[in-house]
Amino acid sequence: MSDVERLRSALSAVLDELGIAGVDIQLERPRNPEHGDWSTNVAMVSAGRLRKPPREVAAEILDRLDLGGAGVREAEVAGPGFINFRLTSAQLQALLKRILEEDEAYGRREPESPERVVVEFVSANPTGPLHVAHGRGAALGDGIARLLEWTGQVVHREFYVNDAGVQIDRLAASVDARWRQLQGENAPIPESGYHGDYVGGLAREADEELADRLVDASDPDRLDLFREWAVERLKADQDRDLRDFGVAFDEWYPESRVYEEGLIQETLADLTGRDLVYEADGATWLRTTTFGDDKDRVLVKQDGTYTYLVPDIAYHREKARRGYDLAINVWGADHHGYVPRMQAALAALGLEDFLVVEIVQMVRILRGGQEAKLSKRAGDFITLRELFEETGTDVARYFFLMRRGDTQMLFDLDLALDHSEKNPVFKVQYAHARMMSIFRKGGVEPAQRWSGELPLDRLETDDEQDLVKQLARFPEVVRRAAAGRAPHLVCDYLEETAGMANGWYHSGNPSRNPELAVLADDPDLREARLALARGVRIVLRNGLRVLGLTAPDRMEREEQG
Repeated sequence: MSDVERLRSALSAVLDELGIAGVDIQLERPRNPEHGDWSTNVAMVSAGRLRKPPREVAAEILDRLDLGGAGVREAEVAGPGFINFRLTSAQLQALLKRILEEDEAYGRREPESPERVVVEFVSANPTGPLHVAHGRGAALGDGIARLLEWTGQVVHREFYVNDAGVQIDRLAASVDARWRQLQGENAPIPESGYHGDYVGGLAREADEELADRLVDASDPDRLDLFREWAVERLKADQDRDLRDFGVAFDEWYPESRVYEEGLIQETLADLTGRDLVYEADGATWLRTTTFGDDKDRVLVKQDGTYTYLVPDIAYHREKARRGYDLAINVWGADHHGYVPRMQAALAALGLEDFLVVEIVQMVRILRGGQEAKLSKRAGDFITLRELFEETGTDVARYFFLMRRGDTQMLFDLDLALDHSEKNPVFKVQYAHARMMSIFRKGGVEPAQRWSGELPLDRLETDDEQDLVKQLARFPEVVRRAAAGRAPHLVCDYLEETAGMANGWYHSGNPSRNPELAVLADDPDLREARLALARGVRIVLRNGLRVLGLTAPDRMEREEQG
């Protein structure tokens, strides 16, 4: 049990004694270390239920709390009713031992009843290369999935392939026009079609692979051939780009399956049976206003065709039928207004709170302070592959993850290509590599287990004790990041931890060989400091893994100006 879990459990027991069970106990690290190791506002939250002033409630909680049993050295009431706690040295030593013992499992949780969660992300139309905004959605979706897995949930990554509809028809028409140009015809691409250079490449590849089938086909049959072939070809390209970006999906679910398996008819029948469908103005409507939407929505238009809402409802209904407890979607900013109507439609099916949507904003790429030029291949955007091949996968993923997804992003290429510690991901990776350099210098295996009792009481300096406290925060950071679907919290934590680890590394010996400060002549002090170095290495490595990044053992460090 971590320090925060032990303290939260002890506070929960006291609140039970006071007759106010069920209070959400928030424990936070005070911004000012002088205020202690943990702080809670639980007395202020509980004061209304107890009909007492918050400071009086805080004093009563402390009077009943077994400080030693909670691993607390001292506690005090502060301000309007905060309670600040300072951990015992024994508790700090126990925390470091736990990190060393759990190693690769440190930060993971195993809940008694894990949820089955389907995370749908990217889901780009298979009509061209993935662009950088798709990359941001890919990083965020995979980051959320990894966080959920670290907290013990059963996760299924899904890509919804929009292989039906108008955009696919336009793709087929565009490839057809390029192919006819290869045959010497004057065949302009439709104005609403796709004009990037990649379309010409598709036409040339199709001409080689489909050969006589194209020449002998009628115009409608040739369009069908291009439609099917181009979708599969571009889907394979997207899959390859994503895998090279470190993202692998468990399933690519085609929209055409919704039609082929009769899921739309089943869904419409389900909604009709709930008396939520009505006819008006020659169209079929769904009463989404009953479930919080600002207006009812059309399901079937006057011409008898479905609106784009219908297959989406059927698809999400099928997610629930496949046994998932929660669906998390990562959608682009252009879908912001679509969220409440989808949630209302699912609520109409009895699936309240089933769908959670994370919005990801667009990305602007800056080079030299100016917006980067467009892709030569794609024509009107920069491709994801062009970006990560220039910056490296770790850098691209980290930069996408270190900001909230729903905020506008300026991707600074100059910073991304800087190999010094000004680059935040290199700052973290360098700190990990520094810990490994200590073990190499000392001829010690990083995973070595020490016999007997570790002399952790020799970690006496403020730097050392503060670093242990920081390492102990990791499981709680992962938990909060997973609950909030917020990988950026892990980035913030890793950068802060790397800064503290670097400060400790250099504090004992400012010479060109700071490893010597850790590899002290005193055997007990050496052993204790090596244990702390191993703890730092474990946490940085595990944190990078949560984000889908590597933790290098060696790095060539460029001199900083």
